[in-house]
Amino acid sequence: MNNKKIFFWSISVALSGFLFGFDTVVISGANLPIRELWNTSPLFHGVFIMSMALWGTVIGALLGSYPCDKLGRKKTLVVIGLLFLVSAVGSALAWDPYSFSFFRFIGGLGVGASSVASPTYISEISNKENRGRLVALYQFNIVLGILIAYFSNYLLQGFGGDIDWRFMLGIEAIPSIFFLLSIIKIPESPRWLILFVNKDKKAKEILNIMYDGKGVDNKVLEIRKGFNDNNQSLFSKPFFTQLKLAFLISFFNQLSGINFVLYYAPQILESAGFGTSDSLMSSISIGFINLLFTLLGVRLIDSFGRKFLMYVGSFGYIISLISIGSCFLLELNSNILLTFILLFVASHAIGQGAVIWVFISEIFPNSVRAKGQSFGSGIHWVFAAIITAITPYVIDLLGNNPGLIFFFFGLMMVFQLIFVYRTMPETRKTSLEKMKL
Repeated sequence: MNNKKIFFWSISVALSGFLFGFDTVVISGANLPIRELWNTSPLFHGVFIMSMALWGTVIGALLGSYPCDKLGRKKTLVVIGLLFLVSAVGSALAWDPYSFSFFRFIGGLGVGASSVASPTYISEISNKENRGRLVALYQFNIVLGILIAYFSNYLLQGFGGDIDWRFMLGIEAIPSIFFLLSIIKIPESPRWLILFVNKDKKAKEILNIMYDGKGVDNKVLEIRKGFNDNNQSLFSKPFFTQLKLAFLISFFNQLSGINFVLYYAPQILESAGFGTSDSLMSSISIGFINLLFTLLGVRLIDSFGRKFLMYVGSFGYIISLISIGSCFLLELNSNILLTFILLFVASHAIGQGAVIWVFISEIFPNSVRAKGQSFGSGIHWVFAAIITAITPYVIDLLGNNPGLIFFFFGLMMVFQLIFVYRTMPETRKTSLEKMKL
């Protein structure tokens, strides 16, 4: 196997995760300035300003499988890069809350589609030994984008006076262009070439690189057989187990409260006593811990497996969320609160964060992989959008003491732990064609 080429293709595609992370979190720095500029109500601000990108993400995720299957994985990734570019420039130049919401929606389409196309592509150009690590590169780039977004917001605070938020959002155009240039050099997915456009010769060239020329003809036959054996509607009875697993892991990912913390970190920290500048700087520490423990998760996912990481993350979630809620209710020192928030982020990064995109990309057979990825991603983003939309209202309702909502998230993570123990299968070191659930 030509590891260097496979890694280059994977990291090129995973850069869409960087744009995903940057785009979804960069709004945290612009949150309060935009609300003051356009004097929006808490409900309007939550539904249109903060969560509009997420509603675009829902649609992008639910519909992302169609261009993946019709146009191909590579062309879909090019379209995604263009969506990010248009969103970055448009959001920076927005003239009112409605135009701003529209361009954020466009970026959301890119985020949602990337959460389908990128894991699908990487899983299809990797093998059972390295699939976990390579697909997890997508998550690594998500958290790298989150960290850079926090850091960028901190550096650009005050850069343009009252319009510094425009620079925060517009700078995303730079990595968008870089992603478009890098994606040109990757080949199409060999599984897509075989199953959707019957280009076996071209697919074999790529499979030769993936498997060092060993057993390529047999691999083509195996891919075709797996497709013919499973060529049914996604929502037919044979795929009920996969749909259930994709739904539950996506549901619990968002009911951990991760987007609640990442999107509103500066506001949460300010409510706990940090100043504006300090809260933005503390947000950087959140991004750094997220990156560090995602790296650890990427390192461990193929060695210890998906379930092990989910166990570690679940226990960490429960401990940290209960502690965060207690800090608010008991009005403990703000630095203690930050410590438990960092523990919460670390638990997410090594557990759900490292596992979700890998797991969903593995459990569906070739015939419905893109559609299954679309389903799982769609569920993930529906709940993300709902939580983000109602957060300003909830924060306003609870005032400066939002501790109760963290107890709720902690309870949900107890249910996640039960799901991991009783229902979640281990998928490491099993080829995509031989995955039986």
